Amino acid sequence: MAGSDLNTTKQGLKQRLIDQALKRRQQPKGAPQASEDSVVKVNEYFTRFDLQPGYQQVEMLKSTGERFHVPDPFFKLHEGTAGATTIINGQTCINFASYNYLSLAHHPEVIEAATEALQRYGSSVSASRAVSGERPIHEEFERALAEQYDVEDALVFVSGHACNVSTVGHLMGQKDLILHDEYSHNSLLVGAQLSGARRMSFPHNDFATLEKLLARHREQFERVLIVIEGLYSMDGDIPDLAQFVRVKKRYQAWLMVDEAHSFGVLGDKGLGIREHANIPSKDVDIWMGTLSKTLSSCGGYIAGCKALVENLRYLAPGFLYSVGIPAQNAAASLTALRILQREPERLTNLHHISSYFRDQASAMGFNTGESIGMAVVPIITGSSVQAVKLSDDLLKQNINVQPILYPAVPEKSARLRFFLNTEHTQEQIDKTLKVLKEKW
Repeated sequence: MAGSDLNTTKQGLKQRLIDQALKRRQQPKGAPQASEDSVVKVNEYFTRFDLQPGYQQVEMLKSTGERFHVPDPFFKLHEGTAGATTIINGQTCINFASYNYLSLAHHPEVIEAATEALQRYGSSVSASRAVSGERPIHEEFERALAEQYDVEDALVFVSGHACNVSTVGHLMGQKDLILHDEYSHNSLLVGAQLSGARRMSFPHNDFATLEKLLARHREQFERVLIVIEGLYSMDGDIPDLAQFVRVKKRYQAWLMVDEAHSFGVLGDKGLGIREHANIPSKDVDIWMGTLSKTLSSCGGYIAGCKALVENLRYLAPGFLYSVGIPAQNAAASLTALRILQREPERLTNLHHISSYFRDQASAMGFNTGESIGMAVVPIITGSSVQAVKLSDDLLKQNINVQPILYPAVPEKSARLRFFLNTEHTQEQIDKTLKVLKEKW
């Protein structure tokens, strides 16, 4: 072999050795040395859906129910409109498991408005509103919401959950701080995680601890968002809004109030917690609400100043990259809003029957927690198994109420959660509590 050929061979061998060494260095330690056609060995715990923690938890709950001879309390099939009564398994039941508080989801005017919008605009707007999904009913409804809140503007999202996730996730960033009530809804927590902001919780309704956290940490962050709810759906209690407004003003933070369960429930006019607490709407920076409770449709909204809403309208991912709310949903909620405005007696009835339920339950020795007796009243059992069994016993007597179990709440706080409706009667309440006392 000539010298030049030998040198070429040595150089080629040297380059191959270098390439192999580099490849080995790039390979993670402990990684299998697999050929291109072989299957990489990975623990099946990370590849099988039936071994995932979520599925295992669901199966554990089902097996626990079977062991105690109680059926799955979830996904009951309702065969018609769910208001003060509903139909389950062909039987008419007294219903305490739907947040159709003002009984507007089946109101003839609401149904008619939705039907007309469906016929005029079709079943979908078929695009993001920013592109070609905008319809006149969207603007009309958002203007009505802004007027109801006495703010500059409002924006409607296709989902209440997505509304919170996208709003919080878009407004806040890594240099910011989010302080939220420990009982805040999942959508608010997911939005906080998405934002990348520092997240801290404070004890339920504890504005004093919130103030201490702000005194300690405010200067470390740029924007600060405080998140609370107007009416907490697990406990039926409310925050001291005036105190939270005071704290947010002192520490130059934004205050966001989730009114999913308080709008159309609190206050003589149903204006929500601001009416109940006699607080000007502009003292709260971000008002949020859903369309699925008193507004009898599906979706979510943000109400506030023009700069806030324009920011979200043009840039919030959950709005910009999502299809617009169907016209029939907007029409249904707009009509429900108008009925709320002209028929305050629906609120009067709701307030009366809610207070009656709480007072009667308390008089009979049931633990109703901190509920103020407005639409949501829990009866705490202190045991998930007992809550499920009581729910099943009540259903056998044609009374539908949902159990709330661990891990949704701590085991000692397991409960039956009663949603009241403006059309519930005292006779229905008396019967329900009597049966519950017998089965307890």
